[in-house]
Amino acid sequence: MSQVASFSIDHTGFLDAQGKVQGELPAFARDAETLTRLYKAMVLTRTFDAKAVSLQRTGRLGTFASSLGQEAVAVGVGEALRPEDVLLPSFREQGGQFLRGVTMTELLLYWGGDERGSDYAGPREDFPICVPVGTQAPQAAGVALALKLRGEARVAACVFGDGATSRGDVYEAMNFAALQALPLVFVVNNNQWAISVPRARQTAAETLAQKAVAAGMPGLQVDGNDVIAVRHVVGEAVERARRGGGPALIEALTYRLSDHTTADDASRYRDDAEVSARWKEDPVARLRTYLSEAGHWTKEAEEALIADCAARVEAAVEEYLATPALPPSAMFDHLYAELPAALEAQRDEVTANNDAEGDEP
Repeated sequence: MSQVASFSIDHTGFLDAQGKVQGELPAFARDAETLTRLYKAMVLTRTFDAKAVSLQRTGRLGTFASSLGQEAVAVGVGEALRPEDVLLPSFREQGGQFLRGVTMTELLLYWGGDERGSDYAGPREDFPICVPVGTQAPQAAGVALALKLRGEARVAACVFGDGATSRGDVYEAMNFAALQALPLVFVVNNNQWAISVPRARQTAAETLAQKAVAAGMPGLQVDGNDVIAVRHVVGEAVERARRGGGPALIEALTYRLSDHTTADDASRYRDDAEVSARWKEDPVARLRTYLSEAGHWTKEAEEALIADCAARVEAAVEEYLATPALPPSAMFDHLYAELPAALEAQRDEVTANNDAEGDEP
């Protein structure tokens, strides 16, 4: 008997839960300005999330998915990409989207049910938020194939949760991406919960990163609560893909401190004690501690940042709430280049009903 294959999964982390450096920091992390930018991006994301939840609770926003405790994943991914790259997010990547130029007002419009929120003024070719689980993975493979066929030095990055790794869509996308050596990086935001299903009940695999092995691509694991580690590992995979090295799968280990969405009550399926213990791994506090102890951050800077983030979020909320609503017929406007006759009739009926209601005293 002889061994025909073997594999191992590398785990990367630079800051422990107490903000202490483990090993040697990558070159970019030795620049205080870069780390401060990452910290500010996470704080802004957390401030935005808290306000969005408040808006939903008061009936001014639809169902919203918070990234509380997971900010380092999206921010690290967003920082690792170049402006010309293409991000295909799930529904907790607001931190990375903000870094890439998506505005808070746009995301509020989206979660408020207004599709104009997906018409980004910034990254025009980034994909909109994807709520269906894992369906953006095959789309990401298609985007990466197009980039390769055009000969463009661009990379697609696709982010999804741990639950998506149980979907056939994801496996098919990974298999195709590896077979075609596409410039594509898959990032698994492993927050340990696929809504109410814990990671242990989703798969018998020791890691999610090893699911890349069968597809024939590198599988890596990173501390998803360490934004430096996420930025480093995703950045290396992105540049490898840009050079023609093919795709990779990166599992970012983190924890969902909030409910799955504002339509969920996580206390029904997990203990408060478990969540409380996970707060010790908070990615925001971790980087703040490191910056403070390194002399790069002060109490005054923290207070100014909190005030600035609150003001920016409030300005976005005011703009969102002041945006005139579209008529119901707008739901037909962006479905097809040329609307089929059957839908034309439906649009005319909706328009007529809306006009009639407007005429009522």
